Amino acid sequence: VGVRWHPFQLAPYLPPEGQNVADYTKERYGATPEQSSSSRTRIADAGKELGLEFNFSANSRIYNTRRAHKLLTWAGETGGQTALKKAFFQAYFTEQKNVSDDEVLLDAVETAGLDRAAAAATLDDPRFDAVVDAELAHWLDQNISGVPAFIVNGKYMIPGAQDADTFVRVLEKVMEKEAA
Repeated sequence: VGVRWHPFQLAPYLPPEGQNVADYTKERYGATPEQSSSSRTRIADAGKELGLEFNFSANSRIYNTRRAHKLLTWAGETGGQTALKKAFFQAYFTEQKNVSDDEVLLDAVETAGLDRAAAAATLDDPRFDAVVDAELAHWLDQNISGVPAFIVNGKYMIPGAQDADTFVRVLEKVMEKEAA
């Protein structure tokens, strides 16, 4: 089994400073501040059960992740993509850092054990813009409208956050279909 992280932007229009997450969820989903807070609490509680630390607050922000996706694409070509994704998750969800800021991104690159100088060059490399643009367009064409979305063997989708038992059932069905 191999894992590949594909680009998807929830809010490509956001400026570098991002947007307050409660304001974002109100605009995108019509959520009240209470609903937004309750949703973040559910996510944090679910994460605790898995040993993941989500530190949401009333001041949490959502950011444009395009430059992070350039680095994830680069890391996918050079190795270390999952380590980098985990470092981005740590920076954003646990440390509440701005993952549209180049220094935050490059610090995550170092945390993942990857080459900071090569990553910095990637951020200015138009080739990675083209690759990210093509992948973003592809997944939108495949009707992916949110994350997480898990694509198995390029054709089976598991939408949303699911428990381990759901993954086992779906993967067993996929293996049966593929064997047939």
